[in-house]
Amino acid sequence: MSLGWLFNGVAGALLLPPLNLILLGLLGLALRRRWPRLGPGLSAAALALLAVLSSKAGALLLVAPLERLTEPLTAALTAPRDSGAQAIVVLSGGRLSAAPEYGGRDIPNYWTLARLQYAAQLQRATGLPLLVSGGMPEDGGAESEAALMARVLRDDFAVPVRWLEQQSDNTAQNAQLSVRLLRADGVHRILLVTDALHMPRAQAIFAHYGLQV
Repeated sequence: MSLGWLFNGVAGALLLPPLNLILLGLLGLALRRRWPRLGPGLSAAALALLAVLSSKAGALLLVAPLERLTEPLTAALTAPRDSGAQAIVVLSGGRLSAAPEYGGRDIPNYWTLARLQYAAQLQRATGLPLLVSGGMPEDGGAESEAALMARVLRDDFAVPVRWLEQQSDNTAQNAQLSVRLLRADGVHRILLVTDALHMPRAQAIFAHYGLQV
């Protein structure tokens, strides 16, 4: 387990719901004696937000505007030559470890599988080569997420993979290490496949490392 992966996991847990709201509620309880209005107010606000975010309607209310920030790659499917892209890059979204229905093998999780399905559709429409990016598991397993993705694309979607980036632990490393592989083959413009919520940050990071997305 790398320190970067551990730091990202801890920071994400502390800064994102539900733990950040639980901590805010506990802070309000701790402050209620010294600040009898502020403390209960913080706790009530945290509880209300937690209830809203725990509901389907509340989640959709917050997620929908974020998903609209990024348009799907429809143009690449309908007019592939106009995109100017030279490769497709697919980012891993995680794995399911020791899946019993697959003989105890690790497999891509459902988020990653959705990305692979879309990447396969793009590859068939454009004929562009594929790069899959995802590092080694934190439990010390022997197979990278990129290797899992390549196997699914090959066996289940009959789509070849040209490059495997197998060392990254986060989006910044996805970009940095993928750029090295792509530049060696003269690739400067890509179609990037990830989740809609993740896309704005991923696009910005890949652009920072010099790729046009």
